[in-house]
Amino acid sequence: MIDLSHLEKYRENNRLEAKRAQGGLPHSIWETYSAFANSFGGLLLLGVIEDKQDKTLASVPLPDPEGLVRQFWQIVNDPARVSANILQENDVWIDESGGNRIVIIRVPRAHRHDRPVYIGGDPFSGSYRRNGEGDYHCTPDEVRTMMRDQADLPQDLRVLEGLDRSAFHKGTVARYRARLLRQHPGHVWGELGDEAFLHRVGAMARGQGGRLHPTAAGLLLLGRRDAIRRSYPHYRLTYREQIREGMTYRLCSDNGSWSGNLFDFYFTVADRICRSPLLTQGQQRPDQETPVQLAIREALANALIHADYQDRQGLVIQKQRKRLYITNPGCFRADMRDAMAGGVCDPRNAGLTELFRLVGVGRRAGSGLPQIRAVWRQQGWAEPTIQEHLGPDSTSLLLSFEPRPALPPAPKTADGREAILDYLTDHVHCTLPQLAQALGFSQRRTARLLEELTAAGAVEPAPGQGYQLKA
Repeated sequence: MIDLSHLEKYRENNRLEAKRAQGGLPHSIWETYSAFANSFGGLLLLGVIEDKQDKTLASVPLPDPEGLVRQFWQIVNDPARVSANILQENDVWIDESGGNRIVIIRVPRAHRHDRPVYIGGDPFSGSYRRNGEGDYHCTPDEVRTMMRDQADLPQDLRVLEGLDRSAFHKGTVARYRARLLRQHPGHVWGELGDEAFLHRVGAMARGQGGRLHPTAAGLLLLGRRDAIRRSYPHYRLTYREQIREGMTYRLCSDNGSWSGNLFDFYFTVADRICRSPLLTQGQQRPDQETPVQLAIREALANALIHADYQDRQGLVIQKQRKRLYITNPGCFRADMRDAMAGGVCDPRNAGLTELFRLVGVGRRAGSGLPQIRAVWRQQGWAEPTIQEHLGPDSTSLLLSFEPRPALPPAPKTADGREAILDYLTDHVHCTLPQLAQALGFSQRRTARLLEELTAAGAVEPAPGQGYQLKA
């Protein structure tokens, strides 16, 4: 039996859609199916109504639950009506609540290969997403963004046949080459001319006519700003640092006083942040950085490597005295929980990943986010927070250099369930002992609350990792 009161958390996170089905499935269920699949997943409830005043959920008699389930499977498996069935058999079931039988449909976030999930035959007219207001019709730009991420060929491995070696910034190429040779002294590539060198590292590749042209990754990392903007009209990098009240340092790719490419932006910004007095504490030698400084560099590299440079929204980094905000265009290609747990790497720009790796940047593929969180915990600082945003798509990371706030007194049982849901919302997964210690509960009480949440369909076991929110 499911207790609807336990699902209030999902309504607050816009992951719950309540529907009452009478005489067949409501048409809007398919818009919501598309919206959940293209956003962050959610639950569809058939046979449930919501009180407009207090927002509580209550079940109502459902004439034929089994018939509705059969109708749902029939439609979701019809490619002429729904582009993709992303559900497994156990994602649809009949349960009892308040003396009535209701249908529960768990819609996960679709894999990037399946997005956009749309209804009808046209993705531009049949794709939906979910925000705080409910389901909304996707814009053409949002549909095109999802289509770009379907491809297994990384976006930045394209050969830009309309450009030649003159698209590169000579000073940046020299700096990149010097840094690579410092990382790999005596490397045979050091004897090559610039064009052959750029070819070997992957910044240039042969086009259809056999001639060498810049790759998209090479252009973004080492190119001139004007050449980059011709291939990426919305390309924009911005760094803002609050020095003191009324005084701000600003570095923008639109400023013609520097190259405007990713390589120079990364090292200028990373070096500036890492020289902050707050972050140099404990540094023994200038050439031996602290774990915090290394984590900052990893966070910046992750943002540049995973950004969608064809998106209209630019990359923005904001440094305050005790906070660092990093926002890059584009959402995670892999499930965010997997990315936060580590070991999963699905970069949008594999070419940039390799070019950065050759000069010692972003070497911890698939482990960057867990490592950053581990460093922050060691410092006793507030937990890093990462969020995905839709319309336009972006990913933001907040790093605070302030102490972790003290835990409140242990709440009562009713609030205890909410405390567990809050904690698992902010953490990918957690074992029972870790959860009990973090919330100040006994392990016996924590186990009982987890059993209640699992029975309610809000929490599920994470293989080898304890517990996590149910997708």
